[in-house]
Amino acid sequence: MKTNEIKNLDHLKKLTSLYFRTLKPLDDNTENNVAQIKFANYFELGCAITNLLKMCILTLDHDAHKISNTNKNPINVSLILEMVLEIFPLDEFEFLSEVSEMFIEKNHNLIT
Repeated sequence: MKTNEIKNLDHLKKLTSLYFRTLKPLDDNTENNVAQIKFANYFELGCAITNLLKMCILTLDHDAHKISNTNKNPINVSLILEMVLEIFPLDEFEFLSEVSEMFIEKNHNLIT
């Protein structure tokens, strides 16, 4: 391999260890990964699951303006959005930007 390619691979390995943190590989020798959402306790987890289910029910229900017995409490949209933010792979997007810049710069040097 060329010296530049080896440097690029080493740089990619370093970037990968710095940025790829959202998905964690399972220890079951499969190719499956896990994204974790942290909750303080079971009640908070239960509230999150309940809110997700309520939002799905209201979304699917054509008469969403009517509140049924299971939907007496409002949906906690901020809790749902917080969960989405927790699993959003921002570090991985930053990594992709770094890699993109690395290769765009390399390709730009080849063109000029």
